Amino acid sequence: MDFNKTKGLKKDSDFRKVYKHGKSFANKHLVMYILENKSDISRVGFSVSKKVGKAIVRNKVRRRIREAYRLNIDENVKNGYDIVLIARVSSKDVEYKDIEKSLNHLARKANIKLQEQ
Repeated sequence: MDFNKTKGLKKDSDFRKVYKHGKSFANKHLVMYILENKSDISRVGFSVSKKVGKAIVRNKVRRRIREAYRLNIDENVKNGYDIVLIARVSSKDVEYKDIEKSLNHLARKANIKLQEQ
């Protein structure tokens, strides 16, 4: 049983829709696109291009972003958004804590986090 609040964003067409119609927020290591999806769940997708590095490097970056999202945002995300997180090339050279900081910064900027109790 999956207790996470967010589901995965998997289809290419969903990613394209978020890119085309969504709002973007960026900082040094990450870019975040968000789009309201008119449902009661939020979905998240992760994208790491070949510019970042070879498969091993891309997978490491993707795992770090996914874990930072899971620990910091997943339970506190507002319902009804499609979110795409894109790694920038600089993200391959930084520690996990830097990715975590970048992600929290973007979540505040995009206003997708619920107020913490």
